[in-house]
Amino acid sequence: MASAALHAIANPSIRDYVSDAEWQARVDLAAAYRLCDRYGMSDMIYTHISARVPDEPNAFLINSHGLLFDEMTASSLLKVDMDGNVLTKPLENHGLHPAGFVIHSALYIARPDIGAAMHTHTTAGLAIASLKCGLLPLTQMAHRFIDHVAYHDFSGPERDPGEREKLAADLGDKKVAILRNHGLLSVGPTVAEAFNYMYGLERACQAQAAAMACNTELNILPDDVVEKSTAMYAPGAIRRYGLLEWEGLLRKLDRLDPSYRD
Repeated sequence: MASAALHAIANPSIRDYVSDAEWQARVDLAAAYRLCDRYGMSDMIYTHISARVPDEPNAFLINSHGLLFDEMTASSLLKVDMDGNVLTKPLENHGLHPAGFVIHSALYIARPDIGAAMHTHTTAGLAIASLKCGLLPLTQMAHRFIDHVAYHDFSGPERDPGEREKLAADLGDKKVAILRNHGLLSVGPTVAEAFNYMYGLERACQAQAAAMACNTELNILPDDVVEKSTAMYAPGAIRRYGLLEWEGLLRKLDRLDPSYRD
């Protein structure tokens, strides 16, 4: 539990200084960072997951830039407003990542329904984001997203607040996006759902990249089969993904290292 010892020294708990609603959002978000790392979706310190503060809709929580994902705790997360003002004292030498602010503030400003957002730079996500064909309906996992994925063209790292409107417009009302030549994005009403969307999209990208790398003919499904399968994943056609799984994922983290709750 070396990481827990680090947090105890460098990151005192702010539990008594925030509302119950904010604290719960912090715990869930810290858990998402730990899970992102455990499932191989982190990129050292260079991607980000966020959550809107439930009782402060014009503010959101995001990582202190410089902490690894497996070091994240509920107390280490920054609270930021939509103008980029950091509302909590950051850890020394750990501030707000400019691209993280631009991407996540764009989503929260444009979509009041978004409660959490996740952005990754995984190998599989980058591979599919670099293919002109994008995500293909090769697998059942891909069928969950194929009719509900947005695309956003790359114009350089998203550090200019002026790019927020374009990103939000390209996402539209979708839950996931492929950022061309850049990575993957997911949003949801809750941290649990945003994480689940990303987990599924990542697996679909991994499968496609692996299949296309085999240098043999792909088994392309008939259009009517794809249409039938994707319809089963239409919004409202099935339970909300992520909610049922989330408590189990938290139990997993609690067994491994509960310091995310600090």
